[in-house]
Amino acid sequence: MRVPFLDLIAQLETTRPQVERALRDVVESGRYIGGPAVEAFEGAMRERLGVAHAIGVSSGTDALLITLMGLGIGPGDVVVTTPYSFFATVGAILRVGARPAFVDIDPQTYTLDPVALDAWFERETALGEKVRAIIPVHLYGQCADMAPILRTAAACNATVVEDAAQALGAGYPREAPADSAGGGRVGASCFSFYPTKNLGAMGDAGLVATDSHSLAASLRRLRNHGAETDYRHPVAGGNFRLDALQAAILSAKLPYLDGWLEARRARAAYYDAHLSVEGVELPVAAWGRGRHAYHQYVIRVPVRRDELRAYLAEQQIETMVYYPLPLHLQPCVQALGYRTGDFPVSEAAAARTLALPIYPELTPAMQDRVIGAIAAFYSGSA
Repeated sequence: MRVPFLDLIAQLETTRPQVERALRDVVESGRYIGGPAVEAFEGAMRERLGVAHAIGVSSGTDALLITLMGLGIGPGDVVVTTPYSFFATVGAILRVGARPAFVDIDPQTYTLDPVALDAWFERETALGEKVRAIIPVHLYGQCADMAPILRTAAACNATVVEDAAQALGAGYPREAPADSAGGGRVGASCFSFYPTKNLGAMGDAGLVATDSHSLAASLRRLRNHGAETDYRHPVAGGNFRLDALQAAILSAKLPYLDGWLEARRARAAYYDAHLSVEGVELPVAAWGRGRHAYHQYVIRVPVRRDELRAYLAEQQIETMVYYPLPLHLQPCVQALGYRTGDFPVSEAAAARTLALPIYPELTPAMQDRVIGAIAAFYSGSA
């Protein structure tokens, strides 16, 4: 039995009538840029996230980029983030001309470590004075520990920009001063609807959620070449518009999201209950399984991670490694002077973690295949 890492065709069979109807409506409307399809999706997301503004943009990457642009961040500014994330996180910082500064991750959640963040500000006083923003990444479907991060940001007068690309549907304890990945008490939350996300388009798409009226107005200008009215451009923006066809697809799929999230949590619970191999560490749901969106189910293995992955591939079980080269070791940031060993928790995660298949259409029999193969590899019976 083949176990794919993700099966988007199986998902399409669930949503095909709604998606095809939504596409047909846009095609027949003749409104392919902006228009009712984009406005309807923005309205639905605004309501779901409980924010004042939801601005559709061309991708999750552009959501981060346009937010930094809208905040006026550029050369001479410092933006603090994690070295363990997809490249878009640091890429957006570099593209506005700011300097990224990295802080290591919590070893259990893989998200920005608040204790390490405070230590960084105590240690890097000169750089700390130049910090304009902090970008925590809600990784693998789990929120970072936002309460202490927000306190630190307030103390240094920095704006928090959540990288929530993997975290639509994730939550944070309500007793803490930040409810979820979705705006509220932060500057902005940036979402991706890349096809593999829990809510995925059929191409690139993204969204920025914010309660700031001024930032929202700036983002709407910037996504349309900085135009205030036709052919009048107070600032230089870009073409960051959300495609109407992608907006329609997302609106058609949005009613399924809560069911998909529950299915992902059920698959995670099945792994948690049945995957018991000495030395293999299962993912931690720091705020409870009900607040984890399980975009990925990432285990930490004791040794021979790459050999395990190769063995699973031989068994027709697909897996992924996120992220094999941490951001501080990427060639394009060498000038910042970071070296191997600077962020040991991130580097250990890059070397020892493995993402297993998890999606609503994954069956118990498929999960049993994955679990059995991992057990066989480490028991020596493979």
